[in-house]
Amino acid sequence: MTPTLQPCVFFDRDGIVNVSPPKAEYYVLSVDRFFLIPQFVEALGVAAARGYAAVIVTNQKCVARGLITMAGIDAIHAHLRGLLQQAGLALTDIYVCPHGDEHPDRKPNPGMLLRAAHDHRLDLARSWMIGDHERDIRAGRAAGCARTILVHPGPRNPLADFQLSGMPDLPDFLKKELPPA
Repeated sequence: MTPTLQPCVFFDRDGIVNVSPPKAEYYVLSVDRFFLIPQFVEALGVAAARGYAAVIVTNQKCVARGLITMAGIDAIHAHLRGLLQQAGLALTDIYVCPHGDEHPDRKPNPGMLLRAAHDHRLDLARSWMIGDHERDIRAGRAAGCARTILVHPGPRNPLADFQLSGMPDLPDFLKKELPPA
């Protein structure tokens, strides 16, 4: 008998998991500049309680630009995992696209989501993608995710299934809308 595929909540990183750096910095380049968003922790808890895998998919062109190494990115993500462990939570995985434009993994391309689905036996047709840019929504749609959530104030983006004005709205929204796996 083939094991059942698990649905996943895919999260973009900057602006969803952690506070986006100021425009002057643009990238999170060290652990001391990584500030976890409390509502992400709560949203991750909702996803876990509903039986979903949780995967971060993040473009990090700063590596291709020579601003940080993959070891630096890994240190930031080890810090993130430690913070989540303190909260009793864990991620299924973190996928990073360190490449420049036009790479198949770079959102809006679906490469990271497709690799995660293959690596972890995820059911994309029951999965959700949450991000703060249209490229996140496009990646989720291209991968075949059931639902997409754009967390961004301003005019409604018709590509997203749902749009929230900010991260404070996400945990309660998921409590209402995310079905049990």
